[in-house]
Amino acid sequence: MAETQDQAPVFQIQRIYLKEASLEQPNSPAILLQQEQPQVDIQLGVDGNNVAEGIYEVTVTATVHTRVGGDKTVFLVEAKQAGIFEIRNLPQDQMGAIMGIACPQIVYPYLRGNVADLVQRAGFPPVHLAEINFQAMYEQQQAQQATAANGAVPAIQ
Repeated sequence: MAETQDQAPVFQIQRIYLKEASLEQPNSPAILLQQEQPQVDIQLGVDGNNVAEGIYEVTVTATVHTRVGGDKTVFLVEAKQAGIFEIRNLPQDQMGAIMGIACPQIVYPYLRGNVADLVQRAGFPPVHLAEINFQAMYEQQQAQQATAANGAVPAIQ
């Protein structure tokens, strides 16, 4: 019986934490007097790595760059929210989905809240990051990697 329990799949959240956050307002205070509607560019990324036996860190990164006049930065926020997960006894072919879908879905709401809070504390209306379908994002990434692998042309010698 103990042998069966040792092989049971394990997925546990060990810790969720704000790994890094920065806010820049390089054109303040003059930019704050602008009446023009700002343009907002949001970039997201997911990264994961093994930090110890059965312990993984998954990081979700957001970059929010707000500009007016096409090139004048109102503010730039970069934030990394991370989670440490214990993942054991799962088939290797499921690890990609766990690291690319399940873990980011857990970490992302914390990132959303921290970005909104940081922007609001800087004196701006909060930026609410949209909900993300991490499964679709993961599947798209897998399809791109498969296309790149299949499209690679071997060198002719």
